[in-house]
Amino acid sequence: MSGLLEVAAAGLANTVQDRGRRGYRHMGVALSGSLDPLMAACANALVGNQSGAACIEIRYHGPELRVMRGPVQVALAGPVGASVIRSRGAEQTLSAWTTTTLDVGDLVRIGAPAGGTAYLAVSGGVDTPLELGSRATYLRASIGGVHGRALAVGDRLDCRAVSTEGQRERRQSAWAHAIGPIRVIPGPQADAFESAVLCTFFENDWAVTPEMDRMGMRLAGPALVHRSPEAADIVSDGVTPGCIQVPGNGQPIVLLADCQTVGGYPKIATVITADLPRLAQCQPGERLRFVAVDTATARAALIEQNRAHSLWVGGIEVYRPPGRVDESALYSENLISGMIDARV
Repeated sequence: MSGLLEVAAAGLANTVQDRGRRGYRHMGVALSGSLDPLMAACANALVGNQSGAACIEIRYHGPELRVMRGPVQVALAGPVGASVIRSRGAEQTLSAWTTTTLDVGDLVRIGAPAGGTAYLAVSGGVDTPLELGSRATYLRASIGGVHGRALAVGDRLDCRAVSTEGQRERRQSAWAHAIGPIRVIPGPQADAFESAVLCTFFENDWAVTPEMDRMGMRLAGPALVHRSPEAADIVSDGVTPGCIQVPGNGQPIVLLADCQTVGGYPKIATVITADLPRLAQCQPGERLRFVAVDTATARAALIEQNRAHSLWVGGIEVYRPPGRVDESALYSENLISGMIDARV
């Protein structure tokens, strides 16, 4: 059975994202995909999807979506809330980390994330066309998602309808990212800086500036001076999400999911995979600190993160929401122990 959602209000900068467009970077195609794949995986797990299913990434202000065919089950993950306006006019709160089932005519109105990024998952995943093996929206190349752009009023999103027979919802406590300094592996061009400059990088806080988007974020702090003017401009080589470039002004740039595939600024360090999702939750004015680790530590951190996330998914609770009667369970029970004849 197919479900269908229509965008009643677009919000701001909301896009369809999945795990990303892997295997095409050698052709100059960015990875894209969810800025915070752990949050996206949480939302997907709540509605019973595979972790990499396409969902809606909410960055600044969420959309309003109306069910045109259903019922459809939805779940939010991240620092955001929403309300549901039922087709008959009743309104209820939709909190993050729990599912709700929407009937035809119902509308879900999503607010602005209190942090950096949140996700809305829908039953079966958002079924937009695959482009180069992914549904992820890459705005700069206008590919993926809905015509390669952010959601707009009138867009229609296919998904999967769910059965309401014996309807159950799911919930879990909020997923919490690790805290502490962002872990990085120095380089690959750490030798473009004197040892004292490397110490400056690791011993100071860095402010997140408003100059940030899905491609990267600029940080502000003490200038990281290159060994020489020539060292500030290298022959372009490969970059990936997590690379920390240092241009001539000495202010670092952390590359994110939509980053280019090559760059000509030296890279002082690279954020480890386990900590990269944390950057999706950064807000302007927030202060970051970095700490150097080796590849063995980075690998162990990722293994531990995957273990913790699996435990989180395994702890999802299935429950019957108030106001819904489980008729199949009701009819299966023996609710009386016998009968008497009141006339006797």
